[in-house]
Amino acid sequence: MSIVVSALKEEQPHEKRVAIDPDVTKRLIKAGMKVLIEKGAGVASYYNDDSYQQAGAEVVDRKTALSQANIVAVINLPSDETLNALKPGQVILGLLSSLIKPEKMQQLADKKVTALSFELLPRTISRAQTMDVLSSQSSVAGYKAALVASDAYSKYFPMMITAAGTVKPAKVLVLGTGVAGLQAIGTAKRLGAIISGYDVRPASKGEVESLGANFLTSSVSNGAGSGGYARALTPEETAAQQKELAGFIADNDVIITTAQVPGHKPPLMVTQESVDNAKPGTVFVDLAASDLGGNIAGSKPDETVTTPNQATIIGGNNFASELSNSASQLFAKNVQSVINAMVDKDGNLAIDPKDDVFSGLTATTNGEIINARLRDALKLDPLPKDEPAKDESDEKADQSAKSKGAE
Repeated sequence: MSIVVSALKEEQPHEKRVAIDPDVTKRLIKAGMKVLIEKGAGVASYYNDDSYQQAGAEVVDRKTALSQANIVAVINLPSDETLNALKPGQVILGLLSSLIKPEKMQQLADKKVTALSFELLPRTISRAQTMDVLSSQSSVAGYKAALVASDAYSKYFPMMITAAGTVKPAKVLVLGTGVAGLQAIGTAKRLGAIISGYDVRPASKGEVESLGANFLTSSVSNGAGSGGYARALTPEETAAQQKELAGFIADNDVIITTAQVPGHKPPLMVTQESVDNAKPGTVFVDLAASDLGGNIAGSKPDETVTTPNQATIIGGNNFASELSNSASQLFAKNVQSVINAMVDKDGNLAIDPKDDVFSGLTATTNGEIINARLRDALKLDPLPKDEPAKDESDEKADQSAKSKGAE
């Protein structure tokens, strides 16, 4: 019996993406799987039901997509009603907010549902890069951030030489130069602005300069952390960072911030004082705006705020969804990579919780929370570590040592 993969229509009002597109549908079917798409799931991404049927999928109602699937692919954590409809042995895969809502993962563990949460993926492992939804969606968001900023800015981005005179180019500052930040830098550069990038990770310098931007050196000594993220700064380092950024912010026309740490409150990089001191017409775009806070004081998710000093603050937490077609294509390919990795040569689902990728990506399987970060968030004891298997030479060495001891 072939594996059945389904994609659900997203329930969040601002979400336009879909977890599987028609192209990946074809690839999964070619690999011997069956694909179910909930009716209307791809419409907001400009994939109508006919395009899925032409790709070989069955378009079904939500109940069928949930009840018949071995693997349920989603963009975001579904509602409790959907989670409660899942059955033991099923796999759900998506951005499940596992570190923000760990109790939902416990709920799935109690139902013996396997949950694969993209926020938990160990991103520094090379073979996990094709599965890295955070990177693919951050790239889309960074591109969109530069476009939104240029649209909101009341002047030209490039230098313009006209018969009436010369207009100076915009000065754009990007705070946080990971995937989203580098994409924002590259896009703003193509639009003709003068770009500066700032990051507490020294390794970012070469990447920023390779895009033709100026790298602003941080006073924080090596802020690099694990997993490709910046580490949490001490209160003293945070204060020093905010102070040095205040001068950079006042000197720029557009500020784009991208510093996010999944499951944690984003670091405040632009203080209220910096916002208040910004020039009239300054545009702030905060990709980290969320219910947990943001990088910019006063930013609100999915909202645009105009300050008393006529600065604009745009909460850009959902920009990837605004480019729903391209974002869905990339997300679907990440989903396909995960599915390929957890299907064995006989065409059966085989998730190895000891695998270096799946030990991170898997929140829960076989009724147990297995991810170390998630167990910590739920205040569960660490799982016992397995003793490494001994090879034949190790066993012979042990027997030799025992025989010598006996002598």
